[in-house]
Amino acid sequence: MAPSSVRSWWRSLRRSQGPSDNAASNYRLDPNKAKRQIDRIPRFRILVMGRANAGKTTVLQRVCNTTDQPEIFDGNGKKVDTGAVQGSLGRGYHNIEDELVFKSNPRYVFHDSCGFEAGSEEEFDKMKKFVTDQAKSTKLEKRIHAIWYCIPLNESHRMVMAAERKFFNECDSGRVPVIVLLTKADTLNLDAVQELMKRGLTIDDAMKEAPEVEKQLQKGCLEKIRGWLNELKFPPQSYVMLTGE
Repeated sequence: MAPSSVRSWWRSLRRSQGPSDNAASNYRLDPNKAKRQIDRIPRFRILVMGRANAGKTTVLQRVCNTTDQPEIFDGNGKKVDTGAVQGSLGRGYHNIEDELVFKSNPRYVFHDSCGFEAGSEEEFDKMKKFVTDQAKSTKLEKRIHAIWYCIPLNESHRMVMAAERKFFNECDSGRVPVIVLLTKADTLNLDAVQELMKRGLTIDDAMKEAPEVEKQLQKGCLEKIRGWLNELKFPPQSYVMLTGE
């Protein structure tokens, strides 16, 4: 059987979209065909992108149904000293070739691109080369099967920054689908409460009415980001709104 997290992920992908030409809700996968495709791939490889504090680790943990940190392996499959890596990560160093694997679901292999978002041209070129090389791999299990680009909604004043514009303007991922994950969407609840209180509601009433306003704010953010990114040269294939449990 395919991992339950795959089915859950796809269901969330379909639920999270409103009607649009670019929405995942327009896609319909036959479960049997989907299972056959998944069974062809011993390991599902994903490149995860996005600025620091975009909620990437939380997304990966939820997909793999764990709260543990991933094990890290180099490109040759040798386990990397996690302590040394964590120290490097704190200084902004990331090796995109390293594989991040969770014990709870080893069929997922993640790569972290973090580095070019800080403005490094060298890191950006490394990321582009990695995407190109992996996309051309003749071994199915070595290819990147998807790119998840995380954009947090808790920073409404800078939802799309120079790094996002650069990626979607200059990085042609070929046949590898790029999916924008709008993370931390539930943090807009506080914005909704504050908006309602500005309208004169008490805090108790505002908290009761907040979910509906929160949905409107989320929709507004989605429309803004979609409008900005879809105008660029290599826009994402789809957008997924991610909220809390």
